[in-house]
Amino acid sequence: MKKLTSRIDKERLLLGIAAPVLAIVAALLVTALVILATGKNPGAAFSDMTTYGFASDSQVYILNKATTYYLAGVAVAIGFRMNLFNIGVDGQYRLAAFMAAVLGGALTVPGWLAIPLIIICAMATGALWAAIAGVLKVTRGVSEVIATIMLNSIATAIIGYLLQPGRLGELQQGGTLVSTKPLPSSSHFFNIDTGPAGVLDGFIIVAVVVGLAYWFVLGRTRFGFDLRTVGQSESAASASGVSVKKMVATSMIISGAVAGLIGMPTLLNESHQYDNSFPAGIGFTGIAIALLGRNNPIGIALGALLWGFLERTTNHLEFEGYDKEILGVIQGVIVLCVVIAYEVVRRYGLKRQQQKVGAELAAQAAATKKQEVAS
Repeated sequence: MKKLTSRIDKERLLLGIAAPVLAIVAALLVTALVILATGKNPGAAFSDMTTYGFASDSQVYILNKATTYYLAGVAVAIGFRMNLFNIGVDGQYRLAAFMAAVLGGALTVPGWLAIPLIIICAMATGALWAAIAGVLKVTRGVSEVIATIMLNSIATAIIGYLLQPGRLGELQQGGTLVSTKPLPSSSHFFNIDTGPAGVLDGFIIVAVVVGLAYWFVLGRTRFGFDLRTVGQSESAASASGVSVKKMVATSMIISGAVAGLIGMPTLLNESHQYDNSFPAGIGFTGIAIALLGRNNPIGIALGALLWGFLERTTNHLEFEGYDKEILGVIQGVIVLCVVIAYEVVRRYGLKRQQQKVGAELAAQAAATKKQEVAS
């Protein structure tokens, strides 16, 4: 049996590598065909993307984008591990960033105290907004998908109502932009100056800490074990004494708290205020990145880097005469290829394991019968 287990583990590792390789190859082929259909040379496009994407200034840009995308991916992945679809990450992070910006603009305390308060405010806002969907699910059976979609719209309406002069917004110089009161310079998060390549957002350190915490809590604690158990089988978890409703509500709250961090790199490192140009839609990007990363912290990081790379390089392709819609096509193709490839490999691996186990058991039964006949 030990030999059988060793063989299965090796084959599982090979299949785990085969899935992303198959997905990448398929995505490249389909993308090449799409570019070819537009009358352009896919080889030249890929060459330009590689050259431009690995330039030093592009690497800083990609890391800054990946920081935000990684936090979005982790926020979504927490729900996925519980078999929950927190599609409300988008509304949670925008409302959290808005409330944090309002608090940051009103604070008069030193920066070493103001920055933690701003971050805590963002996490608390995101957690409370997500908790609404969690409570509705465990008390009334309302689907978290429906609840979070509606909460996204409500969050947008709340921000639109409050972000007006005379309320929580103010008209900036020139009279063309309404924003919250800008954060004082002492409340700006530190940046990492990389020289000619540009400035790297210091919030990347926080994203790394979040990733480590995600890995440790889900993989090395009882809470993480219970969470994964509920996600795989609610009946089995309930039979083992786990409160399913409590875990559902808690997971939504934690997912919302992480979602609250998504807007912090923009607020604390870049814009230092919330206005109508604040990035939107990152929560939906997080869904794609969590799928790409298979809810694994390292996989999510690679997915976030890939997304930042594609955004940087395809925007440059537009200046080279390629259609601007190519970014959406490539992103969609990659997600589809990854999902299909993993499912194909999973089914193949399951079939192979069943065949090997059956063959091994048959061999053992034959050997046992032979010994009985001999004795």
